[in-house]
Amino acid sequence: MKTIQKQNIDTYRYLPIVYQREDIPNEVLLLLYERMLLSRRIEERMLKLLRQGKVSKWFAGIGQEAIAVGATTALKKDDFILPMHRNLGVFISRGIDLYRLFCQWQGKKEGFTKGRDRSFHFGYLPLRIVGMISHLAAMLGVADGLALAQKLKKSKNVVLAFMGDGATSEGDFHEALNIAAVWGLPVIFLIENNGYALSTPTSQQYRVKHLADRAKAYGMEGVFIDGNNVLEVYKTVLHFAEKMRDDPQPVLIEAETFRMRGHEEASGTRYVPKELFEDWGKRDPLLNYEQFLLQEGILTPEHKATLETTIQETILDAWKKAEQTPDLVPNEEEELKDVYAPSSVPTIIPKGKRKTLRFVDAISEGLWQGMEKYPNMILMGQDIAEYGGVFKVTQGFLEQFGSERVRNTVLCESGIVAAAMGLALEGFIPVVEMQFADFVSMAFNQIVNNLAKTHYRWGAALNVTIRMPTGAGVGAGPFHSQSNEAWFFHVPGLKIVYPATPYDAKGLMLSAIEENNPVLYFEHKLLYRTIRGEVPEDYYTIPIGEAQWIQQGEDAVIITYGMGVHWAKEVVQQFPDYSIAILDLRTLLPLDKEKILESVRQCGKVLILHEDTLTGGIGAEIAAIIAQEAFEYLDAPIVRVASLDTPVPFNLRLEKQFLAKHRLKDALEQLLTY
Repeated sequence: MKTIQKQNIDTYRYLPIVYQREDIPNEVLLLLYERMLLSRRIEERMLKLLRQGKVSKWFAGIGQEAIAVGATTALKKDDFILPMHRNLGVFISRGIDLYRLFCQWQGKKEGFTKGRDRSFHFGYLPLRIVGMISHLAAMLGVADGLALAQKLKKSKNVVLAFMGDGATSEGDFHEALNIAAVWGLPVIFLIENNGYALSTPTSQQYRVKHLADRAKAYGMEGVFIDGNNVLEVYKTVLHFAEKMRDDPQPVLIEAETFRMRGHEEASGTRYVPKELFEDWGKRDPLLNYEQFLLQEGILTPEHKATLETTIQETILDAWKKAEQTPDLVPNEEEELKDVYAPSSVPTIIPKGKRKTLRFVDAISEGLWQGMEKYPNMILMGQDIAEYGGVFKVTQGFLEQFGSERVRNTVLCESGIVAAAMGLALEGFIPVVEMQFADFVSMAFNQIVNNLAKTHYRWGAALNVTIRMPTGAGVGAGPFHSQSNEAWFFHVPGLKIVYPATPYDAKGLMLSAIEENNPVLYFEHKLLYRTIRGEVPEDYYTIPIGEAQWIQQGEDAVIITYGMGVHWAKEVVQQFPDYSIAILDLRTLLPLDKEKILESVRQCGKVLILHEDTLTGGIGAEIAAIIAQEAFEYLDAPIVRVASLDTPVPFNLRLEKQFLAKHRLKDALEQLLTY
């Protein structure tokens, strides 16, 4: 006998929908109906087109329209909304251009992502909509950043973030709620509990009676409502939105509903007991509300018929226009250009006095001058405020710039990087400190899938800098010593800088702050207090993407960056009879390809040096570029010197053996005598 597991969506399953209009004006009651009706009719049209092969995929929200429409209608036009797969009602209620929306679903250039992403995977800032990525709960932290921006601006706007019941099992859900509660952010977290995360029922997702009960653990209010009752959704969201405009505190709302179609159409619904469809079908949010309006005399049969005709004509006209729009013609140059937002960081040549600074002080001074120049610049990280950061880079910043701009964060790298994205979308300049570069793995998804891809997908520029204290040499072991720049080198949309001198440290920091794209700023921990150099006192920038000659030479060139620059300078002194050039890349993404090739043409023998492990390191890409584009200039095989392909060991003797420096002299000697 087949056993049907009890669902966690039975609170309203057997109950009739009871509408209590209270003081809601007739025009609002009708507006809710019109938006739900338009949403339903578009969905029905899309299902037909899907069967005809004119739409490639569809995530139906039939049966859930009351949540998206009710919640969006309750908000003001300047409030931000972060919708999900089944929230067509959000876009409808915000007045989206149906022609462009249909082009989006057909993958045409006139769509919001120019054919680069599908469904509702896009944002549209003029309507204050920030679209989803496939990683479900990933946008909840972005909602925190948007809400923090409202609080800093004192705008009294709020942020509404949608999620499904499945997304509440992800770590980003917990991080986002905790951040919002600790910082007192005006965010409405809205769970559409439709019974299933794809095919996994809610009974296998959580053990609490209601997901809203989890709010207590974060110190926020939690509310459980009937998601098929559009008036209950509208009034609940309106109540909390208005409340938090004057008293910014987050809330978790769980709206119980049911998904009347599959997760997406291809997955079907065979895993769903038939009786659920029967019971929830009686609670159809559109049909029940329509009947209520007719009974109350708010909607007449004549008005209903007129609406149906108008809506069908509107949909048909927009679809025909989209269908007649020519298919896009791929343009390689345009594709590459749109990976990055246009950026015109001015090269500011330093003038005036210079002073001797340690590497760490040069970074700190760059941050300080950035904070002075840009009142919208925000520093975020663990222990960076009163404590000044574990490396004391931000010591004294709290006293000068205040706690709103120098923000200690809870221990959650993913949520903070996501919040930085939200701040950047609202015009702020966030700089996030990873306590150690090793910890960035906790924020990997936010960096490579959210920050890196957003401009390419829907054109939003993100000025976000992530500081990455990196590198070995201090016996800190496997989790505090990694050189992990190569993890991100493969990701289009990011920029990576890695200074080796105090001069470059300050100039590249200020360039990163000015840069209109996400920048990973690697700073070697061992250099903090061991390297000193002349640094201009004034504000200046260094072009991102431009390598620098440390010294010229003819017999060989060492191409390197970061700590490798200092190893190279040390080792060449042991070969006084040779003329050896050193090229400091400074920027790893994008690489200064021209200077790399120039160095090969000039020297003929090439050694590529980096502290990161050998296999899959950045040196491999540089070697490939040289082999492909400058092979005829080589007088010897390319030599790569890197650290061992092991984790970074703790014991100092083991660490010395691990590091690339241990093999550098012998490798250079073999190259020179080849």
